[in-house]
This record gives sequence, structure tokens and C-alpha cells, in this order.
Amino acid sequence: MIDGGRRPRIVVVGAGFAGYHAIRRLVRLARGRAEIVVVNPNDYFLYLPLLPEVAAGITDPRRVAVPLATLRGVRLILGTVDHVELDARRLLVTDVEGRESWLDYDRLVLAPGSVNKLLPVPGVSEYAHGFRSIAEALYLRDHLTRQLELADVSNDLDERRARCTFVVVGAGYTGTEVAAQGQLFTHQIATHRSGLRHQPIRWMLAEVAERVLPELDPRLSQIADHVLRARGVDVRTGTSVAEATAEGVRLSDGEFVPTRTLVWCVGVRPDPLIGGLGLPTEKGRLIVNEFLRVESRPEIFACGDAAAVPDLTRPGELTPMTAQHAQRQGRRAAENVAASFGNGTLHAYEHHDLGFTVDLGGFAAAANPIGVPLSGVPAKTITRGYHLATIPSNRLRLATDWLLDSVLRRQVVELGLVRSGSVPLDSSRLNRMTR
Repeated sequence: MIDGGRRPRIVVVGAGFAGYHAIRRLVRLARGRAEIVVVNPNDYFLYLPLLPEVAAGITDPRRVAVPLATLRGVRLILGTVDHVELDARRLLVTDVEGRESWLDYDRLVLAPGSVNKLLPVPGVSEYAHGFRSIAEALYLRDHLTRQLELADVSNDLDERRARCTFVVVGAGYTGTEVAAQGQLFTHQIATHRSGLRHQPIRWMLAEVAERVLPELDPRLSQIADHVLRARGVDVRTGTSVAEATAEGVRLSDGEFVPTRTLVWCVGVRPDPLIGGLGLPTEKGRLIVNEFLRVESRPEIFACGDAAAVPDLTRPGELTPMTAQHAQRQGRRAAENVAASFGNGTLHAYEHHDLGFTVDLGGFAAAANPIGVPLSGVPAKTITRGYHLATIPSNRLRLATDWLLDSVLRRQVVELGLVRSGSVPLDSSRLNRMTR
């Protein structure tokens, strides 16, 4: 309690992996003794790792959306933070209907996450689409279906070839899983359309690094690369896109690939809110100490993709921008916020990676739990077990979706729920509402 008995106000900006888990822990620690306010553009926590399954029609989009309303005792403001007045300890919030208001805080937890990383490539912002929201996943599912349906009825061989060619740029987690799940999805569509049974369906995965999944153990990269190539995916390492047009993409090696589909998965950068704070940053991430606290502003904590957190397991380096770290940083930030009010003591953030999983669709996956490289059914079992253990809710519904997909033919329909103009490829803060 502070200020003559007034409950302190803790504001959490963002409800991604870091923000959501910070909120959950704060609710348990505060027990009504503090007001917890969350500012987020959506009323749910998005479980990003399963978006490729949403795009492939395996998982219902509601399964990856965990309602924030389940967090009792939390005040949710649907909106974004546009400005922070550090000395006054207040935020300028714009809600989803464009109305602005000021919000005071006693403690601030910054977990706004990240946005698409755009490169100065001509035509990309006009003709490519990202993959970081439910809307983008639903759009891609409809788009893939539509391209094959249009190819099926076209008598123009060049048009058919272009509509049946799909290009993914960026072979990190997201790009690799999108290409893997998308290839199986389009193959299933084509086998049930008589006009496409003899039409080659081409998927290309372009990565500027020398291998897919460059941030992971080379053994996992080799497993993923082998699975993709065995399915006919054209994996182009050391290659990127030099130009995008309405008719296709020109690769960095000069080759022009006719296509109507360009999925942009080149990575992310910290939310631009961080750059406007006027506080020290590193690679766009807000510098914090091992307690996830800003040295010059002890009332401010930061975690997740937007925070430059020192990696105590690798001195001199920062923790990578992964969900594994964000989730644990969120919980530790909450504990240290409570400690700043005298409830407990400050603890440094330290976490050793427990391994990684990559779902490659069907019975294929790559995983290295506690450093042991696995592939095939064992890796698939580990991968799905990890998701069931990590997602905060919807576990039974999610498992049911997986079971039904394994025994029933997947329903393929174009619902038309999301149009192209509703999911622009943009990394500006003005479009964070669509994430």
C-alpha cells in the first residue's frame, strides 16, 4: 500500500508471452492489494506457435486465442500506448475506437513484443503478407485455397503455374513451419480437384542464411531441410527477394519466379514504442538489468522481445527473442514488481534453454529436448506435448482438433473472412491493432 492507503497501480503494456505470464503472476501475488491494468489491442493472448496450423486448417483459430477475461481482477484497456511521460509516470493510450486518454502508473511493465521486420525491398509492402496474427493466418488459408481454385479453372498455362507457386521468405521458425504445413495443405487441395491432379504445386522457401533454421542446432536444421526437400519444397539458402511485383518475385540471384503468393517471415524487431521512450536501447530493445528493471527508472520493468535482458548463462550476450524466454521473463518481472513493494526480494533472471521444437506437418517434426536431437514421430510427440503443456487453456479442444485431423479429411473452403487490404504488411505502430 502507498500514498495513505491507496492501492498502487501496476500497468502492463502488452499481453503476449511475456505480458500474459506477468499478468497471471501479478494477480496471484497482489491478491487484490494492487490495481492491475493491462493495455493490449486484443482481448486475448495469442499462442503464436500454432498459427501455421490455423493457416493449414488443422486448428480452429479460437484454440490459439486465450481470453484475457479469464484473468480475474484485471482491468483491460483495449488499445495501444502511443507515448510515455516518464517523469509524470503516465501513458497516453489510444483505444480501439481512436479515443485518447492518459493513464497513471506506479509501476510499469513493458512487454509490447515485436513487429514485422521490413527490409527496403521494392514491392514487398505492396505484394507480400506477414504472418503474426489470426487475421493473417485466416487470410493465408483462404488465399491458398483461392489460388488453387482459380488455377483449376484457368486455361492459361502460365497463369496456372503462377497460381500454383508459393514463395515464403525467411526460414526461421515461422517461415519453415508455414512452408511445411502449407505444402501439405495445398497438396491435399490439389488431389481432390480433377483439374489439378497433374499440375505441379511448387513451394519455395528462401533464406538469406546458409541453412534453414539458422538460429537452431545444425542437427535440427538438417532434419527440417531433409523433410522439406523430400516433399519437393524448393529450399533456397543464401537467397532472398530483390523485388516483388504483381506477377511474381525476383530473387537476389536474378531469377524471376512467377507467383501470386509471397509470405514474409524474415523476422521481427522490437515494438517501435521502445524507441520513443528516450531510454538506452540495444538493437532496438530496452536495456534492463538482470532484475528486468531499467536502471535509471526503477519503477519500470521490461521483458520479452522488447527488452535487452542480459543472459547470465552466456556472459556478455542478450537472451534471444523466443517465447521460452519471454514466458519466464514475464513471471520473473511480476515477482520483482511485487518485491519492489516489499513483497519478497528481487531475483535475477537466469534460464538455460531446454531445447526447441519445430512442427513440420503430418508425422514430421524436429526437436531437441535437453539437447537430444529427435525427428519423426518421437519429435512430433514431444512437440505436441510441449504445446499442450505450454498453452494456458483450450487443451482439450486443441487435442480434439489434432485427433479429428488425423482421422478425417480436412475441410477445405474459402470463407472470405479476411480480405487482402485488412492485413497489410506493415511494421508501424499504427497497425499494431491488427496483430
